[in-house]
Amino acid sequence: MPSNVVLLMDTTYWGRNWGLLVLMNAHTGIVLWRKFVKQERLSDYKEGVDYLEEKGYFVAGIVCDGLKGMFQQFCKYNIQMCQFHQVAIVRRYITNNPKLEAGKELKVISKLLTRTDKESFIAAFNSWHNKWEVFLKERSLDPVSGKSHYVHKKLRSAYLSIKRNLPYLFVWYDNPNLLIPNTNNTLEGSFTELKNKLRNHNGLSKENRKRFIDEFIKA
Repeated sequence: MPSNVVLLMDTTYWGRNWGLLVLMNAHTGIVLWRKFVKQERLSDYKEGVDYLEEKGYFVAGIVCDGLKGMFQQFCKYNIQMCQFHQVAIVRRYITNNPKLEAGKELKVISKLLTRTDKESFIAAFNSWHNKWEVFLKERSLDPVSGKSHYVHKKLRSAYLSIKRNLPYLFVWYDNPNLLIPNTNNTLEGSFTELKNKLRNHNGLSKENRKRFIDEFIKA
């Protein structure tokens, strides 16, 4: 019977224009809703959530990857940003081997995200910002256009991504009774298993791949 549910939501792709959008029960690992999509869209996630609510589910929490507009779209729910996705965002900006000392320190702090409590992480993050605040604001003048721009743009973007998502990074911690996971790892693991199995059937047509995926999800 439908009941309270915490949803893991994400999309995985095969190529650029074909993917699978999934809503999974975080506590059972059961896929409750799925849709084949060309791209990740808020409207598709909303369609899935609306469908489950119509079926009688009460959505107690959501774990997502922070797609633009996601927090606004689902603001009435307890919505948790997947902490591993946040770490990956920081890594994309400053790389695995940042050259700047500020970048090296931010990388260490970002990796604490999945291993520490809310108060400790925020304290470390704020301390880092206080130390490097002036450095982050450094600007350079373009001699041709006469316009100025930030010198450390990627580092600044990494910092701002954490700052922007901070209200959603510890929803699991603030609501222990809901048992909200801090990551989408269970869903990511299912995606990995599905793709590994599909690699053994490379010759399948798109329609047969869809049928294979449906059977995998049912199983």
